[in-house]
Amino acid sequence: MMEKQGARSTIGTGAPLAEPSPILPNTLPIIDIVATSGWKGVNLSDLWAYRELLYILVWRDLKVRYRQTLFGVIWVMGQPLLTMLMFTLVFNRIARIDAGEIPYTVFVLTGLLPWGFFSASVQSAANSLIGNANLITKVYFPRLLIPSASVTAGLVDFLVAGLVLAGMLAWNRISPSPTLVFLPLVILLAVGLTLGLGLWLAALNVKYRDVRIIIPFVLQVWMYATPVVYPLHLLPDPFRSLAALNPMVGVVEGFRWCLLGGEPPMLALASTLVFALVLVSGGMLFFRRMERTFVDVI
Repeated sequence: MMEKQGARSTIGTGAPLAEPSPILPNTLPIIDIVATSGWKGVNLSDLWAYRELLYILVWRDLKVRYRQTLFGVIWVMGQPLLTMLMFTLVFNRIARIDAGEIPYTVFVLTGLLPWGFFSASVQSAANSLIGNANLITKVYFPRLLIPSASVTAGLVDFLVAGLVLAGMLAWNRISPSPTLVFLPLVILLAVGLTLGLGLWLAALNVKYRDVRIIIPFVLQVWMYATPVVYPLHLLPDPFRSLAALNPMVGVVEGFRWCLLGGEPPMLALASTLVFALVLVSGGMLFFRRMERTFVDVI
């Protein structure tokens, strides 16, 4: 039952409802979204304002990845374990590659985990803009969050898969080295390298769709150029020095050094640091420059 009572109205109990105050035009915020021009840096305050969206995108990627799967997150731990067993059979039992005092299974697994994170995250970040085309063309938000969410989701998988490595170390009665304290820094290097390369490839993939076809092949060759399945000392001296220019050598060897000890790969880590800084800073600038055309060509 509704009654009119002067300029107010009552509903149900008869309690008066206050009149809505008029909205003045000059009290509404006006936001103009315009395309950038030239080379622009990343707006950090804009990224911080949309930080909750990053969490939502990461959670969505994880849910979509394991939705309607029979074993769910077990695949994250099972995939490196099965790959380790296959590599052990082929390279250790058949090719007779020896890792010295370290069990070959542990040696391979300590290389597979950082490489698996890098490979999967780079491919996911490179295809992230194409996979979110409907979102990009309808809503404004910092596009940088999309490849960043792909790398962050890959990092979550990497940390979960680390439980397999922890179990393998315990099975072989290998105590973590005191250099374990440097592990977060090596992981940070891996994240920076992955994000930087992912930003370049994501922006290029929007304009040149054959990029996503080339990436798996390049990553496959890149893995065998990285000491994942063989020790670095097996390479001849000239090739060993050239291997330090491979940024993933610093990540893989640094990861092993943090867990198993030994001589620190300082040259490889320094090379990785330089590559990570160049790729991240250059990738952000290139991504921002290409961002203005995403909606038109995606």
